[in-house]
Amino acid sequence: MWQSPNDVVLISDPRVTALPVRECGEPLADVRGRLRVDPRLADDEGAYAHLRSGLLDRLERAERSLPGGFHLLIVEGYRPIATQRRIFETYRAELHTTFPEISPDESYIAASRYVSPVEVAPHTAGAAVDLTLCDTDGVEYDMGTQVNDNPEQSDGACYTAAPNISADARAHRKLLAAALEPVGLVNYPTEWWHWSYGDRYWAMSTGFPHAHYGPL
Repeated sequence: MWQSPNDVVLISDPRVTALPVRECGEPLADVRGRLRVDPRLADDEGAYAHLRSGLLDRLERAERSLPGGFHLLIVEGYRPIATQRRIFETYRAELHTTFPEISPDESYIAASRYVSPVEVAPHTAGAAVDLTLCDTDGVEYDMGTQVNDNPEQSDGACYTAAPNISADARAHRKLLAAALEPVGLVNYPTEWWHWSYGDRYWAMSTGFPHAHYGPL
């Protein structure tokens, strides 16, 4: 049977979904030419390489704070609503195959460990970024799992605080957090690579009464 990580508020939690959005109207900005961008999830329209301009500004500040030889590598930012829905429902169907006894309510919650339900998804607001660390030549550092490894594939090592990763990977995750937290980003604890600003999960994590960014 699937297990929910202990002491983690999932993005499907009512404490997150009940928060209002007061859309600030900030535009999307192209990350390309400003930070390193990996093309592995590139789409024809280039949506993956866009973020809200305020979030991108914060990432540039984080980049400047990293020690020599370390750089942010952006994997995915904005995600159209239709894409988000497809990813969520595909993973939810996989869970039903893997765990035949799981109920529809349980599969919804379980899927939200790895993919946000479309109604609260920060990627659809341009408010979330999936990223990792690389060296000056673009070679990725050991982070314990690949970006987007799900809990079943990684035996839970995708969780940010997972104990079953190497000392090097743990140090690299801490370095990433040390760059992103001071500029206001929050991590989704089931995905070490997923950080956001201005969305509902950010509001819940910081105690802010509302989100700045809603779906685009």
